[in-house]
Amino acid sequence: MLDDEHARAILAAASRDPMSATQLSETCDASTATVYRRIDDLTELGLLEESINVRSDGNHHSVYRATLTQFTLELDDGEFTTEVECETEDVADRFTRMWEGL
Repeated sequence: MLDDEHARAILAAASRDPMSATQLSETCDASTATVYRRIDDLTELGLLEESINVRSDGNHHSVYRATLTQFTLELDDGEFTTEVECETEDVADRFTRMWEGL
């Protein structure tokens, strides 16, 4: 997945601020359909996290945040090894972040 330019662009953009699919589409210069496909794949792999942006006008929408913090590729004695580190957020932190967004 990380060899895909759109997936990398989405992760980079979503690592700065949580963004909606529309915002990611504009920021990454990719079609909304492409962004939604990559969002599905990245979320399934645990590299991207979805949350709901609750608004006072009742118009709630999903935003996405990158959880990937580090990707390591090593070559040793003719063999490649990879390590992926993702940030995990517990329920209390997620609730706090959601509450602060209100």
